[in-house]
Amino acid sequence: MNPAHLTRLRERRPQIGTWLSVGSPVVAEVAALSGFDWLLIDLEHGSYSEAAVLPQLQALNGSPSAGIVRVGAPHPDLIARVLDWGAEGLMVPHVSSAAEAEACVRAMRYAPRGDRGLSRTVRAYGYGLQPPDPAAPNDPVFFAQIETLAAVESASAIAAVAGVDILFIGPADLRWDLAAQANAKTFEACLSEVVAAAQNAGKSSGILVRDVAEAHIMQALGFTHIAIDSDLAILRNAYRQILSAAIPAKRT
Repeated sequence: MNPAHLTRLRERRPQIGTWLSVGSPVVAEVAALSGFDWLLIDLEHGSYSEAAVLPQLQALNGSPSAGIVRVGAPHPDLIARVLDWGAEGLMVPHVSSAAEAEACVRAMRYAPRGDRGLSRTVRAYGYGLQPPDPAAPNDPVFFAQIETLAAVESASAIAAVAGVDILFIGPADLRWDLAAQANAKTFEACLSEVVAAAQNAGKSSGILVRDVAEAHIMQALGFTHIAIDSDLAILRNAYRQILSAAIPAKRT
């Protein structure tokens, strides 16, 4: 882990990230060299297995971009593995209560704060060349995803958990959950509630958006950790734009 990355990620100021969904170390490296503050390696919905995580983290080495991994579920063994590989932060989906957030924190941290097992020979410690220092600030950054109405209503309690750094809204899942419930709050009301809960606890809030215009709107609402689009969507949209421009010309 890069201590400077950890310190920066915990600052409550605008920090722009993007999603890595295709599993390519080359794409990860290009994104990192382009200057994103953080990059999200997506094990929940990404088009790859665990085996693709390590090469992507290696591609970020020495870059200004922090490597965050979203696990598919809060399994302690998977959380420990991606941290051993050098992830500087974890995003966990569907955190709906303080108890669930606390369980995630315990999986991410060593005793006495948690239950994570220690190995001194993993990549996070230079394969044994850079022993862990118990006095050093090396706790990973925790993005707790708020994706249901229940999570929104528990946002203050989740934000109060020591070890939770960022309340991160998953907009697609939250919209879906709200649509399935009668008399639910509006999406906009949920956004404001989560931002307020994070700010009151001295924590940050984040969200995934699809274009830069949305990012500016979310920043105005108080979100700081904003991810803009994904490598897969960026490629798809660029390909479609090329074809849209080329096909009429070809027909003439």
